[in-house]
Amino acid sequence: MADTVASKEECMKNRVPLNWRDQCSGLLIPLNVCRHKNLYAPWACTDERHGYEKCQYDDMMRRMKVLSQQKSQDE
Repeated sequence: MADTVASKEECMKNRVPLNWRDQCSGLLIPLNVCRHKNLYAPWACTDERHGYEKCQYDDMMRRMKVLSQQKSQDE
């Protein structure tokens, strides 16, 4: 997942808000560029959007797994 993380400089250059700088920020930047190019057309950028949403889902599942493991260790 390290290849999907954008550097702080990349995020600042592309004006990614702080709350969107997560494990998938490297996929958000090209998605936003595509969105701006296509004037946010819903049928455009489907590959980029799908990749970003999959990354978000995988990250959520990873965090849920870590939380579940922590809860089971506490019991």
